[in-house]
Amino acid sequence: MLVSVIIPTYNRAPFLEEALNSVLAQTYRPLEIIVVDDGSTDETPRLITRYPVVYHRKAQGGPASARNRGILISRGEFIAFLDSDDLWLPEKLERQVAFFETHPEAVAVQPEEIWIKNGRRVFPKSKHRKPNGYFFDRAVKLCLVSPSGVMLRRRIFDEIGLFDENFPVCEDYELWLRLAARYPVYLIPDPLVIKRGGHPDQLSSTPGLDFWRLKALSKIFNDPVLTPEMRFMVAVEARRKAEIFIRGALRHGNIFGAFEAQKILKRFSRLSFPIFENDGKHLFHP
Repeated sequence: MLVSVIIPTYNRAPFLEEALNSVLAQTYRPLEIIVVDDGSTDETPRLITRYPVVYHRKAQGGPASARNRGILISRGEFIAFLDSDDLWLPEKLERQVAFFETHPEAVAVQPEEIWIKNGRRVFPKSKHRKPNGYFFDRAVKLCLVSPSGVMLRRRIFDEIGLFDENFPVCEDYELWLRLAARYPVYLIPDPLVIKRGGHPDQLSSTPGLDFWRLKALSKIFNDPVLTPEMRFMVAVEARRKAEIFIRGALRHGNIFGAFEAQKILKRFSRLSFPIFENDGKHLFHP
């Protein structure tokens, strides 16, 4: 079964070389390696000529646009993303394909990770523990699926859609909310991905990420597959995130951001979720 490996990149030639080497060292074949260059101005185009990859260069549009382009030109039954500053251990893809073969009902599986920050290993907090199964209650709080770790059945994008290109950051959080509302994400409990952080060009260090997480919650609230309980979880977390963001935005003079977040907060504050008992069970109703 063909696995399409999609690597979005922008001005990360030294990192990209190491990422590509980790893909070529995989014990699994066949592979289709797609590098989507989001308008790099460094040595990336020259570096790519040394590798057996499908190279697609496009105008800069952000990670959602780059990943979507890779999905659209890919051919594999399975899709695996790799951020260009991360690495895979050699058995990563083999272990995931084997999992899918023994769990035909599964649509998504990810392994544990090794976190490296500024060259030193760090250990995630308990709240960052990877999910194994249904996890919507945790998905609204944090991004718990790693793009560099997860492998997905290709058909899932036909159902939940692609990355939302209106999100310049937190595009993965937004997609995983749609996924978690419908399916479990399974876990291989061994670390098979090395996530490297601490460098200045990481989008995860961009200020104001909670604004885009808030936008994602506002969007998922309208998803027809959500149960009343799920909508309650979204509303509670959206209120919390909005209040935190507004305080920080006002403190830093971000009046526009505070105004936009206030509009979302008002929307969720107007909602009523009476809790009542029914045959011994607590239910939430919008």
